[in-house]
Amino acid sequence: MTDTRKKSRIRKKKVRRRKRLLFILVPFLILIGATTAYGAYLYNKAGEVVSDSYEDVGREKSELRAEEVDPNVDNVSVLFIGVDDSEKRNYDGNSRSDALMLATLNKDDNSVKLLSIPRDSYVYVPEVGYNTKINHAHAYGGPRASIEAVEGMLDIPVDYYVRMDFEAFIDVVDALNGINVDVPYEMSEQDSNDKAGAIHLMPGEQTLNGEEALALARTRKQDSDIERGKRQQEIIQAIISKATSLGSITKFDDLMVAVGDNMRTNMTFNEMKSFISYGTSGDLNVETLNLKGYDTRINGIYYYQLDDTDLANKRIELREQLDLQESEHPDTESSTETGTQTQQ
Repeated sequence: MTDTRKKSRIRKKKVRRRKRLLFILVPFLILIGATTAYGAYLYNKAGEVVSDSYEDVGREKSELRAEEVDPNVDNVSVLFIGVDDSEKRNYDGNSRSDALMLATLNKDDNSVKLLSIPRDSYVYVPEVGYNTKINHAHAYGGPRASIEAVEGMLDIPVDYYVRMDFEAFIDVVDALNGINVDVPYEMSEQDSNDKAGAIHLMPGEQTLNGEEALALARTRKQDSDIERGKRQQEIIQAIISKATSLGSITKFDDLMVAVGDNMRTNMTFNEMKSFISYGTSGDLNVETLNLKGYDTRINGIYYYQLDDTDLANKRIELREQLDLQESEHPDTESSTETGTQTQQ
């Protein structure tokens, strides 16, 4: 990355805007990929990045686990939390999460299920003791509060988390020389500096740079938050494909610079390295999942009300993915509370 590019990104930090993305998998994949690249330099640098990003949430294991897991041999789950901590948002303490995605990984099947969780989902948040939007949990209690809200909603343990500030996204895509995606319709969207109409895309399969990919991920003018989540999942897969290709090995240095200080995780480098086998076996099965629901208003505030049947089915599917025994979801009454909630 040139000095001019670095200075440009520093200036953009001062004016960066809300980036509601699900590209929280990007740093995780980059760092895993770096451990498989040739050369001790990249390996050591990846270790330094993960070490500097380590942040304990104050628990040795999930309360839904009988004992600590070892990702080298156990099926585990990882919650990816996307946030925007820009100065303009001016949050006092933790910001709300802009994106949540839960990955459940099965060693035997060499498979990953990625569940996109709508940010406005109306759920019980243990940190405050009432129902509200799930993206509020992070503002109330950081990653731990988000973890506990997701565990309560799905009745599955969340073993690890990766928290990502989206400032690095444009640099990541540009460091890969763009990603190949299928644009569903003609669109005009603002850029990362909120310049209206700066990005104009025509429909069809094409290579997008960082700004264009960001615009495609952000837009929802012609569809919904759910459809946007699906688009973001497709772009995640495009990034996975490009970042893990042999031709991207020489890009890992710039990719890790792009990640930099924008990531926090409770995974050690050794734990993260245990996921390498998923990407190097050659037959990784990645399935994306979405939560059904409907729009609703409670006391004049918009929420996304999850469909009870679909949610129950997703719980079963994810528990099977982790090879967990069946159990009843705790505190089912809390999921239907409507008496107390917070303001947007």
